[in-house]
Amino acid sequence: MSAPGTGRRAARRQAVVLLYQHDVTGLPVEELEQNAERAEGRPTDRFTRDLVQGVLADRAVLDEQITAAAEGWTAERVAPLERNILRVAVHEMTGRDEVPPAVAIDEAVEMAKRFCGAEAPRFVNGVLGRIARERAGGG
Repeated sequence: MSAPGTGRRAARRQAVVLLYQHDVTGLPVEELEQNAERAEGRPTDRFTRDLVQGVLADRAVLDEQITAAAEGWTAERVAPLERNILRVAVHEMTGRDEVPPAVAIDEAVEMAKRFCGAEAPRFVNGVLGRIARERAGGG
């Protein structure tokens, strides 16, 4: 059993927070990570670091996928927190074979329910569902 604040769910949340802060402030991720480590009194989880690096490395491709699935929205028009929840989930769905798409979608929807506006969970679920269906060959 993981200690409070650890595990993959917490790591995903931390990755989204770091990416959101980077998006909004433009500060280097390394600086934001150091700030978080000081505030939490522990080093950044390896899974968090892998997610952040993966999203940053593939951000343009992830944003293209989000835009294609968002029906009338571009990734840049999506609110920054929702955009980074989507980026992490799409990265997991497309770049991490050990994470089943259903898990990535569920985690993203739960984060949207907890931290975003009332419409965000449905939007996040719809975008990620379209991407998952397309990847599975269901168009």
